[in-house]
Amino acid sequence: MLKAPPPGPEGMNMLLDVHCRLMNLPLDFRKRVSQECSWSIPTFYRKMRGHTSSIPALSNAERDMILAVFDELFDQLWVYMERYRKKP
Repeated sequence: MLKAPPPGPEGMNMLLDVHCRLMNLPLDFRKRVSQECSWSIPTFYRKMRGHTSSIPALSNAERDMILAVFDELFDQLWVYMERYRKKP
């Protein structure tokens, strides 16, 4: 599992930093959704495959939690990337 380098001086390799953050995003998403929904890793992937027979794969509460986790992780990434944006 890739881990982003710790925040460093201004001369840090931005490409490496951004790449590591993006590579960790799916792993962080899976971990957080699994924690919040009390799922095991196999259950996460089983739910991802979709529904079987007439039973829906996700409840409304699970859908809401998945969106909340996504929004939180995306917001954290956006805030982190502020360090590379030019300020007027």
